[in-house]
Amino acid sequence: MICIKAVAIIPARGGSKGIPRKNIKELCGKPLIGHIIEAALDVDELDRVIVSTEDAEIACVAKKFGAEIPFIRSEELARDETPTLPVLQHTVEYLEKEENYYPDIIVLLYPTSPLLINERISEGIKLISKGNFDSVISVVEDKGHYWIENEDVYARLYPKVLKNRQLTKPLFKENGAFYICKREVLMEKNLLVGNSVGFVVMQDKESIDIDEPFDFEIAEILMNKSTSYCK
Repeated sequence: MICIKAVAIIPARGGSKGIPRKNIKELCGKPLIGHIIEAALDVDELDRVIVSTEDAEIACVAKKFGAEIPFIRSEELARDETPTLPVLQHTVEYLEKEENYYPDIIVLLYPTSPLLINERISEGIKLISKGNFDSVISVVEDKGHYWIENEDVYARLYPKVLKNRQLTKPLFKENGAFYICKREVLMEKNLLVGNSVGFVVMQDKESIDIDEPFDFEIAEILMNKSTSYCK
């Protein structure tokens, strides 16, 4: 049996603007980042759970919840405009050069998805491990009707022909809960999502992304309805 090494990487900057100190702001009795760390640690298919941060306080909180902090990220990789891709690549490069640890699968998780459960992450890793895809992303079904502006004129974008809702093929929207890819996609192709993509379809209520203060209120209402979140 081939042992596949899957590592979760959780980027967590200290400089969030919309909600100051968002990643360690309390939600349902624990820091926001604590929820995703606990979910990741409950995934049997994950070999390691690593938090990448430039912030000492976030690092301390993440360690308390059981995540690894093998390094403190440089300020250069923690700016507002820094994309996620180089942050992930930096982590993998560190693990390979400094620890001689070579992951096969990289799982990107965000602290801002506190309702993501371990079973969904496991589902995604199992899907990519079957070998049919080089990437797996979390999505939600979207059966909305869409229009697009083109030179001050609005045109129907989708669906082109209106049908009964049950006959309309849904679109699938990324919900940002997780992105999973094989090492070669990230490190050799310089991509997070490759050319062969599998979907894990989630429900809307699982897909809360904490961006505004109101999102905290919605998340807490949903989490308080389930004893599996608030302990």
